[in-house]
Amino acid sequence: MPSFVHYIPIVTTIVACLFAPVVFRRWRTKRPAPHLWWWAFGIAMYGVGTLTESLTTVFGWHPIVFRSWYVSGALLGGAPLAMGTVYLMYSRRTAAVMGAVVGTIVAMGAISVWLSPIDHALVEPHRLSGSVLEWSWSRLFSPFVNVWAATFLIGGAIQSALRYRGDPGLRHRFIGNCFIALGALLPGIGGSATRMGYTEVLYVTELLGILLIWIGYEYNVRPVSDAAGADIPADRAVTS
Repeated sequence: MPSFVHYIPIVTTIVACLFAPVVFRRWRTKRPAPHLWWWAFGIAMYGVGTLTESLTTVFGWHPIVFRSWYVSGALLGGAPLAMGTVYLMYSRRTAAVMGAVVGTIVAMGAISVWLSPIDHALVEPHRLSGSVLEWSWSRLFSPFVNVWAATFLIGGAIQSALRYRGDPGLRHRFIGNCFIALGALLPGIGGSATRMGYTEVLYVTELLGILLIWIGYEYNVRPVSDAAGADIPADRAVTS
């Protein structure tokens, strides 16, 4: 039977459904702003991943839900968010090339997951695990994608935090990027625990992670006041 922890993804899904439209609306008002589009898409994928976890808890294990969980979580859980940071840090051409390379790897991983036979002897009624994939090599794509995503998502947030650390007028950006860095780190820890068989750790870190990222986002989009006291729009902070 599912425990209390198995129901946490339901809350996480609700948070993602509320958060993604906030970023999407900001993208619509600031276009062209590809980094915001990628962030909105990434948060939506985050929600799809936790939705599949919720469905498994409530209705039990299903192969389509499981494969959707693996693709949306293990392969797309952090990559779109990292692409948003890449679009802030590099030229659009460089970001597009990087996106094409990572996208190809994600596509290859997704295809292998959808085609892999399932070892039903390892299936647990209300618990998801990539160990049920008979093509075990299918799980080799996600570590590469997630290390890349963590490097740019967490690294970008840390870099921005250090940039704003010494400016009292931009202290909210320092705080915001610290929240984002921590929020991005937690699901990665949960994903590592999942690979070792502790899926419940992922459920907890996913909820904490998206809450911290949202808090960081709200800090970063606050207007900046110049010396005369006039509000000036947010610049190129990680989630501006």
